[in-house]
Amino acid sequence: MRKYTSYIFGLLAYLLVGNLLAQAQHNVLAEKAAKQYEKLAYVDAIKTYERLAEKGYKSEELFQKLGNAYYFNAQLVKANTFYAQLIALNSNQEPEYLYRYAQTLKAVGDYVQSDELMAQFTKNSSADLRSKQFENSKDYLAQIKENSGRYDLTHLKINSPYSDYGSTVSNSTLVFASSRDTGSVFQRKHKWTNESFTCLYGSKIEGDTCLDALKFATEINSKFHESSAVFSKDGQTMYFTRNNFNKGKKGKDANRMTLLKIYRAQLVNGSWKNVTELPFNSNEFNTAHPALNATETMLYFASDRPGGYGKSDLWQVELLADGNFGTPVNLGKSINTEGRETFPFVSKANELYFSTDGYPGLGGLDIYQTELTATSWKKPQNIGSPANSTADDFGFYIDSETQKGFLTSNREGGQGSDDIYAFIETKKLSCTQTIKAAVVDKDSKKSIGQGSITVLDDQFQVVQNLSPNADGTIDIKGISCDKNYFIRLVSPDYQTKEIALVKSTDVPAVYELELNQKPIAKGDDLAKLIGIKMVYFDLDKWNIRPDAAYELEKIASILEENPTLKIDVRAHTDSRQTAAYNAKLSERRAQSIMAWLVQRGIAANRLSGRGYGESQLTNRCSDDVPCSDDEHQANRRSEFVVE
Repeated sequence: MRKYTSYIFGLLAYLLVGNLLAQAQHNVLAEKAAKQYEKLAYVDAIKTYERLAEKGYKSEELFQKLGNAYYFNAQLVKANTFYAQLIALNSNQEPEYLYRYAQTLKAVGDYVQSDELMAQFTKNSSADLRSKQFENSKDYLAQIKENSGRYDLTHLKINSPYSDYGSTVSNSTLVFASSRDTGSVFQRKHKWTNESFTCLYGSKIEGDTCLDALKFATEINSKFHESSAVFSKDGQTMYFTRNNFNKGKKGKDANRMTLLKIYRAQLVNGSWKNVTELPFNSNEFNTAHPALNATETMLYFASDRPGGYGKSDLWQVELLADGNFGTPVNLGKSINTEGRETFPFVSKANELYFSTDGYPGLGGLDIYQTELTATSWKKPQNIGSPANSTADDFGFYIDSETQKGFLTSNREGGQGSDDIYAFIETKKLSCTQTIKAAVVDKDSKKSIGQGSITVLDDQFQVVQNLSPNADGTIDIKGISCDKNYFIRLVSPDYQTKEIALVKSTDVPAVYELELNQKPIAKGDDLAKLIGIKMVYFDLDKWNIRPDAAYELEKIASILEENPTLKIDVRAHTDSRQTAAYNAKLSERRAQSIMAWLVQRGIAANRLSGRGYGESQLTNRCSDDVPCSDDEHQANRRSEFVVE
């Protein structure tokens, strides 16, 4: 019995010691992984965390950091695995984890669940600009589909098994960044990716072929990162990104991190010299990825400096004539979000291209395009697939004259972590959108599912005729972002309503219709009942102008809705001309209005009309009485009196 008891105690002691050793080993690994993660050594942290996961350990922190480490290294498919386990373990996560998980779901092609996660993210973070982007682009996949199929992509043979990215062209040479090994015995490696620090490389372009890549501007390459260059048109000035390293000294922020800065170099006798950092850099935040506009008066860049909206924003700074710089200005929330906006590029046509994960897209970073109008940026558009994919797509460059260019992607089928693709743009991007709204009773807010919808262009020509859906919603497709429209809503028992769309901005989500306040009775002036504006004519003319046709359409709509209604068209003038002249002019205008309505389909026997000249003035402005233009205009009116 004693032997058996001793055996049991020995076994328990062994198990206890084993558990203690296992726990100690777990603690050592967990502490090691945490330190690696804090130092942004994500590749090393992944290896250590995965050793813990393989031993069966599960925790929110482990899945959060494993997911993040893969996410920050743009390995979204692998990040998805651990974010999924995180949500399964506890779905009550900070909103940012919902957003990242939604992004990785796109990387594995699950757009339905991704949209569900984004709806939850939007509910929890309604003020987040990414939430507003999602809410305003519920049909984003359909819009992306419309923009797709415009690029023919070719994988370049100059790619290496390492990261090759960020293209520009100068003097018929493709210049890009690469972490490839070019023969040095000792390579410094970046702990974030565990690849060598990047250098600039150049590949001569001959026709549709890029020749072997060689190190570019070796005189500026340091032992840290150089990347994303842009050149002046004369090829004499280069702006490029480099780690905070200058004249042999490495700068660090308050957390002992070496961040990114933009530098400028001059080509002197065939060598790049006079390397200086730009004055708006700082040791405390990143400034990277410069881009010049077509006139070389503005430099665009990405930065996480104070005053932005997200993890990195797009900024602009003026290049002054004396070679100095203005004050950096954020491009604003019409471009930037709480996510990453990065890698700007400006074409010769002054189109701004950039990459973002803050907009609803296909997954990872997607490339978007916008243009600057006189007052603001146009709504950015996803340039579609195959330029964009479920992975990260960035580093866009295009020659607007040849429509040829380059982009970077870490999509499947590449040779390295990031690869460069050549492309030809076969069709220009045209912005169209679908307007979705609800038509409701103004008082009861109940849906109105009957009637007609007419879409007119800025010349008041009919573009579309359609009906509301049974539930009172409307879907108007194919609306250009760059044009002005008018939408006319007609429904039985309701007043006709027109809405102006100024280049499709600020489109109402709900259209409210008012019931007719009283039945149309004999003697009523339809113009006053429905509140139409003046039916204008050019000076001394009587032909129907486009804006007059727009108002007359409202009269025609009422006559169509009330097929027994007859009206008397009465045209009036002011007193500025002789009475005889005004009588003839107004008569011609009355006849012109009736002829237009007949051409519109209204039976002639339902119309009568007469010109009254200046015989029925509404105010004191008779002959020789000084009056303002507005007072005279009140007399230049058309009436549509029910008979």
